[in-house]
Amino acid sequence: MQLTLVNPKNKIEDKRSTTFSRTNPFQAKVLKNVNLNGADSCKETRHIELSLKGSDLSYVPGDALGIIPSNDSELVASLLEEMKWDPEVTVTINKQGDTLPLKEALITQFEITLLTKKIMQQAAGFTENEELQKLVSAENINQLKEYINGRDLLDLLHDFGPWNADAQEIVSILRKMPPRLYSIASSLTAHPDEVHLTIGAVRYSSHGRERKGVCSVQCAERTIEGNMLPVFIQANKHFHLPESHEKDIIMVGPGTGIAPFRSFIEERAVNQAAGRSWLFFGDRHATTDFLYKDELDQFQKDGVLTRLETAFSRDTAQKVYVQHKMLENSKELYAWLENGSYFYVCGDKDLMAKDVHNALIDVIEKEGSMSREDAEAYLNDMKKQGRYQRDVY
Repeated sequence: MQLTLVNPKNKIEDKRSTTFSRTNPFQAKVLKNVNLNGADSCKETRHIELSLKGSDLSYVPGDALGIIPSNDSELVASLLEEMKWDPEVTVTINKQGDTLPLKEALITQFEITLLTKKIMQQAAGFTENEELQKLVSAENINQLKEYINGRDLLDLLHDFGPWNADAQEIVSILRKMPPRLYSIASSLTAHPDEVHLTIGAVRYSSHGRERKGVCSVQCAERTIEGNMLPVFIQANKHFHLPESHEKDIIMVGPGTGIAPFRSFIEERAVNQAAGRSWLFFGDRHATTDFLYKDELDQFQKDGVLTRLETAFSRDTAQKVYVQHKMLENSKELYAWLENGSYFYVCGDKDLMAKDVHNALIDVIEKEGSMSREDAEAYLNDMKKQGRYQRDVY
């Protein structure tokens, strides 16, 4: 008689072959969640460590982690109350016909904190409110943009009733909850089976209400050690360390922009990279907002971080930012560029990245004794060589 043996090794391999992705996220256990800012800071920046054990997920410095967040249950409760909806009524959540109780669907499935032109136009079909009809008309596009800015679904439903729509009809016009991407703040070689994040909690007032970033405040207020977060890796082919460990790197990352550079520095420490590294970091106050200060000090002592320039804008009468520190060190900065250094920027796209870009051209123009046009061409050459990389948002 022939016996068929079950190979337990194959079973393990089958399990590991499950591919986790944006559509099939891995449930990562929260190992650590601490506030990096001091008690008197007006900011809250969370350092979060997650376990990737059993996921077979991997990443390299420069990649991002996607989190699929959940909405604040208090905001959902306000929506249910505004519309007098039954939280347990069943609603269809996708084209496949899957269903969930309304409250759960609003918490886990849909974007409710942002409005779009399309949502406004579709909502107008569910009410006879003249103000909304006027707002979505073609000639009032600017007023519509103004209304959308800083408002959410609760504002829309509160402002333009009465509504001739049930919960299912309103849910059908909402966008699916998009994942939030965060630059990874750790090296996998330094922390096997782990991924670390640096997340600034977003809170602000708008149109008479306090607003909260969906994912950042979930991480700050509603995520504790032992909780699970649905995550996936998002590769970033345009933001990575040089292949050669001999190359010098210059990193500009104020605030949470430091995240990928913590990853870069950790990776280079493990690999004992020979190339020099120079970090420009900035925030408001040195005493409360110097993120990862102890780690950076230790990296300097160990010789992994060659230079560290800091700019704390609220500690001086005149505000000093990272771009000012670049200009102060223009001679040496240009020497590093001439030596083949790679230059990286991470953080705010609208202000900081533009100021850093212009400061970099200023440095090249001044120290290279060249025209503005030639300085810009120099920077474009660096881009083509992959030596000028930006991760801005």
